[in-house]
Amino acid sequence: MASTVLLVEDESKIRNLVRSYLERAGLLVVSTGSGAEALTLHAEASPDLIVLDLGLPDIAGGTVAAEVRRTSATPILILTAKAGEADRIAGLELGADDYLTKPFSPRELVLRVQAILRRSGAADGDTTTSFGEGRVVIDVDRREVVVDDAVVELTPTEWTLLTALSASPGRVFSRFELINRIRGHEFDGYERTVDSHVKNLRRKIERDATNPQLVTTVVGVGYRFGLSRDPR
Repeated sequence: MASTVLLVEDESKIRNLVRSYLERAGLLVVSTGSGAEALTLHAEASPDLIVLDLGLPDIAGGTVAAEVRRTSATPILILTAKAGEADRIAGLELGADDYLTKPFSPRELVLRVQAILRRSGAADGDTTTSFGEGRVVIDVDRREVVVDDAVVELTPTEWTLLTALSASPGRVFSRFELINRIRGHEFDGYERTVDSHVKNLRRKIERDATNPQLVTTVVGVGYRFGLSRDPR
């Protein structure tokens, strides 16, 4: 079954162009130029991914992203006219999985949408791995993470980060390695992009995000998963 994309863009020419490219790629597209309608469509259509312009006329795109993230882990790709690093980081801290700055290539947008959808699908394999005497359980087949007996909803990017780190407990991953895991070798990355996603991940899985025990920082290098696998 084709994946459904919710496209939220107030400029009709851009909206129609992006919609045509996404549909040519075999995706189902629901579109709107309104932030308020986007929230309604998200609830009704349950899209697999949202392409979200930040500059909406009624409700700010950042508010839409925050509301979506409050209730679901639906992947979000942000479109923004602001190209500064601080603006990109702010978007990622809202819980977005990726971003594109305007003007952008519709073909690149399609590639990024497809990459996010691949990450959000069930991963290969059917193994369940536990850490810290069962404190953390990662079920790859069901794409489910349980921390302290509670299921945690992760975005595709957060899932990719956690599974990459936990696959090699204790190993230090550089930010560059993690950027490539998150976004693929075909995309340029920024080190602070990884930092933003790690910050979001810690908020969800750590008992105390200010004193992380699961995803720990190796100063000047990157990150590692701090627990060892439980014996089978």
